[in-house]
Amino acid sequence: MNTKKLLVIGELNVDLILNNIKGFPKVGTEIVAETMNFTLGSSSAIMASNISAMGISTSFCGIIGDDEFGKFVLEELQLKNVDTRFITKKPNLKTGVTIVMNYDQDRANVTYCGAMNFLTINQIPWESINTFNHFHLSSYFLQKGIKRDITEIFRKAKVAGLTTSLDLQYDPDHEWKFDYKSCLPYVDIFFPNQVELLALTKENNIDLAIEELRPYTNIIALKLGEKGSRLISGEEEIILAPFLNDVYKDSIGAGDSFNAGFIEKFLEEAPLEECLMNANLMGSISTTKAGGTKAFSSKEAIDKQKQQILNQQL
Repeated sequence: MNTKKLLVIGELNVDLILNNIKGFPKVGTEIVAETMNFTLGSSSAIMASNISAMGISTSFCGIIGDDEFGKFVLEELQLKNVDTRFITKKPNLKTGVTIVMNYDQDRANVTYCGAMNFLTINQIPWESINTFNHFHLSSYFLQKGIKRDITEIFRKAKVAGLTTSLDLQYDPDHEWKFDYKSCLPYVDIFFPNQVELLALTKENNIDLAIEELRPYTNIIALKLGEKGSRLISGEEEIILAPFLNDVYKDSIGAGDSFNAGFIEKFLEEAPLEECLMNANLMGSISTTKAGGTKAFSSKEAIDKQKQQILNQQL
């Protein structure tokens, strides 16, 4: 049993997911979606929920409003045994919500940030930081309150002796203002996808983008969707094909599940190739249910699904 403890810092919101949509929205018109799901949203919370279901002791730090969405977020995290004592409830704020419009394996999102804007370096439980082994932060661009202090946040976590990971996620402002030269040396595992990597480095080629980041990174675990994943650590490079499954619902949370799978094995001090393979497996499992967390009910069920996918590949 893995006894290491994880602290996840990040945004909290709910997802309203629309599927089988007849066309794309246009101002002044109305279209119809044939199915709808209401689930726990946000990159950080999905990752925390799923890695906790995998059996990793997980705590979450974030902010919600004192409203029904905030109550739902807390209950969903607690159902997966996530420690929520570091989540602050603010009566004057509203919990965030994302409208997700699914189109095959792509989607369009509209997010109301709400309370997530008010998380700052001061809300992080630094007085308890030494009780954790790993520090993960997601959705940098959506959290205005932490942007200014992002390098200091990771520096403090490293000074406290924790391993660290970061998933920037997409920048809705398309500015990509992130000082990677200062911050990434304090990040053990950097989790971009292909679009984010190219936008951040302002390159149009993956290899050039990797070379731009290589001097400042420890491990890059690059998510390539249907093409699998690629890992870069110093001079070591690993490329793995994806794990396909018979049932596909949507890709919401697949990247966050990839992060969870990688960190699960990383905390077990497994070889990097095993970490990457487990990340691919978890990303694959995530796509078998609608929403980011429904495919992860318990460690026993997850292990069974992993074996089924591996057997299919063989």
